[in-house]
Amino acid sequence: MPKLSREEAKKRIEWLRKEIRRHNYLYYVLNKPEISDEEYDKLMEELRQLEEQFPEFITPDSPTQRVGAPPAKEFKTVRHVKPMLSLDAAHKEEEIRAFDRRVKKELGVENVEYVAEPKLDGLSVELIYEDGKYVRGSTRGDGVNGEDVTENIKTIRAVPLVLRDEEIPLPKMLAVRGEVIMHIKDFEELNKELIQRGEEPLANPRNAAAGSLRRLDPNETAQRPLDIFFYEIMHVEGDGIKIETQWEALQTLKKWGLKVNPLVKLCKNIEEAIEYHHEMEERRETLDYEIDGVV
Repeated sequence: MPKLSREEAKKRIEWLRKEIRRHNYLYYVLNKPEISDEEYDKLMEELRQLEEQFPEFITPDSPTQRVGAPPAKEFKTVRHVKPMLSLDAAHKEEEIRAFDRRVKKELGVENVEYVAEPKLDGLSVELIYEDGKYVRGSTRGDGVNGEDVTENIKTIRAVPLVLRDEEIPLPKMLAVRGEVIMHIKDFEELNKELIQRGEEPLANPRNAAAGSLRRLDPNETAQRPLDIFFYEIMHVEGDGIKIETQWEALQTLKKWGLKVNPLVKLCKNIEEAIEYHHEMEERRETLDYEIDGVV
């Protein structure tokens, strides 16, 4: 690497961070990578080397700073921005149609659109961004209070440490809900490794995801193949941000660089939503993650 002046290094570091974030967005959110893993690793390595040479330019939101926090003695308890509620389940189509009738009656409308997506079987978390920067992450806990796992969530590569502002303005504050999961093939691979080391295999992908996220040492979490999908804006503040529907919320999350399930669908009426449920039942065994229904 050619020797750079302090000013040149600063500009190069800023460019590398922006470029790495752009590739993260292409890979995790759009699923359209432009470069190979090897080329991506080269960008990361160059950034690491420059930050080593010029440590005064290291920032907490740099892509190199995902891992490195010391182990915690215990997790602190934090209060959620708003309660993380659980869902009521319905098992029969008539229950769903009755729900639709109640909604239409309450709203005084003849038709209601629904947003449907697979209900992931993972660990529900709340992430908070201030001025576009990731500042806190916590588990659902009892729905009102959860465990502070900020440093552990930071190690998940699909979590942007800085939101995108290329398409819409950054929120002053954003609280977003997501589901941390472990893909089935990654779970099977992890269990093979555990057995080879003489350790107890994990029961299922959900337990594996929950246990991995709740390691006291973030460096251990970083070794686990965790992924995340975001699905709810719990609270947002910012000029010019107007979100009126769940569909708009999901499209906005994507524009900010937060990964949304590509199987999400806008259904024109309750019959389309029921049809979507049938489709997911048929596809369930072919998905690379576990689900327990549709939401």
